[in-house]
Amino acid sequence: MRVLFVTGGSPATVFPLTPLATAARNAGHEVFVASTDETMPAVAGAGLPGVPVSATPIRRYITTDRSGAPVEEPTDPLEHMHYIGHGFGRLAAGCLDPLLELARHWRPDVVVGGMLCFAAQLLAHRLGVPCVRHSWDSGEPPVVDVAAEVELRPELERLGLDRIPAADLWIDICPPSVRPPDAGEAQPMRYVPCNLQRTLEPWMYRKAKSRRVLVTAGTKVARDNFYTYLVELVEKVRELDAEVVVAAPDRVADELTATLGVPAGWLPMDVVARSCDLMVHHAGGGTALTGMAFAVPQLLIPNMPKLVGPSRRLADYGAARVLLPGEDTREAILAGCEALLTEPRYRERAADLAGEIAAMPSPVEVLSVLEKMV
Repeated sequence: MRVLFVTGGSPATVFPLTPLATAARNAGHEVFVASTDETMPAVAGAGLPGVPVSATPIRRYITTDRSGAPVEEPTDPLEHMHYIGHGFGRLAAGCLDPLLELARHWRPDVVVGGMLCFAAQLLAHRLGVPCVRHSWDSGEPPVVDVAAEVELRPELERLGLDRIPAADLWIDICPPSVRPPDAGEAQPMRYVPCNLQRTLEPWMYRKAKSRRVLVTAGTKVARDNFYTYLVELVEKVRELDAEVVVAAPDRVADELTATLGVPAGWLPMDVVARSCDLMVHHAGGGTALTGMAFAVPQLLIPNMPKLVGPSRRLADYGAARVLLPGEDTREAILAGCEALLTEPRYRERAADLAGEIAAMPSPVEVLSVLEKMV
């Protein structure tokens, strides 16, 4: 069986699909991962064959229209979700023809697309093969799909479609207790934390002598993207009586370390998170799921409107606290951290959720479902 995985435009969209892709490859199936140039190092780092289908960075798809004109980022939450949807629609449009060309020479038997990788559904429809939609976090707002469909109107008309085709199967890695209340039927699959690795240092897997707090803003941090957000967050958290570790892309590691006086850089989260007492972060889907998998309480400070819903569900469950933009004062962050570190109920609920994740079907078990579709 040939399985084509299609991802978005950042490492964070590669890692959630890696366990299933690896399971398929280990079972003897042919696996390709198609994505943008900028994610190829993450694909290769996962030990998977990668095919670049766009040289354009995801940030350009998000911030410019098809003519290359800048698109202003909205401040209204609903409009911002439409903004994201149009950006991922442009990503799908940019990848579609290269994907069709790939299929001329390497025709997949099934296409697995990341949650907002709409080109996967278009490609599968064109080829007449099954399509699987694979979530990469705790849920995307449906309005993103609506906006992407509007953006993809030219491609849909070209394919004789009036809407984005529905997938034949949806694989959801979000634990049932924190799924959106209106989420549809899906095949659950255990979330297995994946990330690029580096040589381990003893402190990474040893429990700290004091409390350890991990702070991050995810894989997209660059000098012009969420850098100030991360710096300000670390400066507030470092006032805690705790060891603070900062996870950030290597491209900004040296500057962050010099600015903050705290070592910062790429960390193997699947190792380091296990040794942490608390995670403080931007509410990114992969980061939050990693904390859930390892029973770590979390302080979530969403840096995009679409992350507010998943954050509130995790807080309502009792394994996290949320501070919305404007609420994230120094005093509120320190108070939230102390509560999460000292009140046993948060760690107890985090442990309950980790147990729920561990009981979900493994990628190997879910692979058998895909095999029956072909």
